[in-house]
Amino acid sequence: MDIKSAFDRIFPNFPRVRTTDPLTSFEAAESIKPVVNKHYDIILECLQTYGALGKDGISSLTKLENNQVARRLNEMQKIGLIHLTGKTVKSNSGRNEREWSA
Repeated sequence: MDIKSAFDRIFPNFPRVRTTDPLTSFEAAESIKPVVNKHYDIILECLQTYGALGKDGISSLTKLENNQVARRLNEMQKIGLIHLTGKTVKSNSGRNEREWSA
């Protein structure tokens, strides 16, 4: 099974919102569904091409927004596509952020 087929099977039911969240969160979670798989592909390809990176590094190399990358990283970790290296790297603001690897 290819990655896209695995995504399609897993993510229609993947929770992106809590039951206690406001209606706007449910609307946002629904609106992102059409592009989520593309984000996974872009992030995974970036990590495979450039090696371990932090959220800001991935964002700058892929042109995805920081918040788009941050949301997808945790989802991708939960399904085993990527993992934390245990190291930190400097973010664009100079703070430490977690480093991720494919």
